[in-house]
Amino acid sequence: MSGTTVTGARFMHEPKASSDSRLRIGSLFSGYGGLDLAVEHVFNAKTVWFSELNEPVARVFARHWPDAPNLGDITAIDWSQVEPVDILIGGFPCQDVSTVGKRAGIAPGTRSGLWAHMAAAIDALQPEWVVIENVRGLLSSPATRPAEVGDDHEQRNPRDATPDGATLRDMEPDPWHLGDDAARPLRALGAVLGDLADLRLDARWIGLPASLVGAPHHRLRIFILARRTLPHPTGNRLFARRGEPRSGASPARDDRALAPDHRLRTPRATWLTEQESRVGDAVVPDRRTVQRWGRYADAITRWEHITGRAAPAPALLNDADGPRPAPAFVEWLMGLPTGWVTDIDELTQNQRITALGNGVLPLQAASALRGLGSRVTPAGASVGGVHGR
Repeated sequence: MSGTTVTGARFMHEPKASSDSRLRIGSLFSGYGGLDLAVEHVFNAKTVWFSELNEPVARVFARHWPDAPNLGDITAIDWSQVEPVDILIGGFPCQDVSTVGKRAGIAPGTRSGLWAHMAAAIDALQPEWVVIENVRGLLSSPATRPAEVGDDHEQRNPRDATPDGATLRDMEPDPWHLGDDAARPLRALGAVLGDLADLRLDARWIGLPASLVGAPHHRLRIFILARRTLPHPTGNRLFARRGEPRSGASPARDDRALAPDHRLRTPRATWLTEQESRVGDAVVPDRRTVQRWGRYADAITRWEHITGRAAPAPALLNDADGPRPAPAFVEWLMGLPTGWVTDIDELTQNQRITALGNGVLPLQAASALRGLGSRVTPAGASVGGVHGR
């Protein structure tokens, strides 16, 4: 179908006619929208649809993106009927790869096996950019792949691909205790980067602690920024964008990468500009803050300065169950505007804590994306890359 454009295609959610020139975001595993806020801010883009299975959390997202439809369960989406986007973002569930979980790795049938569905969305929608967020365990957890039909160990690990066992032992230790088997286990991050390369995307990644942007907690997260550099093997994206024919990679799209300042700004995330401008400022806690927070006074003062608001009470007192984390305090720890999650009356306290605990810190994500986009690596961060083939 090289050179073919399908016209008259009907999507589940038709784009509205608009003069808005901002890049369009499709959001997967959306949570309360922390990653969306960062991507909207850095790319000057707009989320046009999202996919969130958890109903209480989806209510938070819908409150702030009322015009964006929820596509629901990612495993049930027919991507041929979904409006194409310029940027596809998501943080597939981390329970299987988190160091605090069971470390089942990325495999079909596991929660992180949902990465396969995100990869399918990338393949179908052909976005120019892909943004992924995940936990530190992505660096170390194993990624298991099922053998293909007719495949065997010899095909996947040819003997002439590496030195023999004796030579290998002379070259390096055997930290995985594999004996004479020259294979090395595929890690989750490697699997994701390899899949992105197969999808003809150049990818760079960074591990960034939240503390490097001034947050009073470590919360290291992995961010991946990938960009399409080669045309799809069929020649074009199948569906025209905004009703206009397309013929291969468009140079004009390259000019819309990281947003120029003259385009319409996304007001939802403008407060991030103020937070970014305050990172690195020298602040000193006053006596009252020291008395209240003790050894945490410096960290609390720094984050109060960056977020522009005082820290709420950290705990809710409950005579029956003892003190519990206050949702308003966790919301502040994530650098969110007041009430972003806690003003949603339909959510219980536990649902608010769950939504916040699984969310993305927008300032951290924005800093990571700027570093990846400008090839600047913050001190103390780890960075790597892979190129599409």
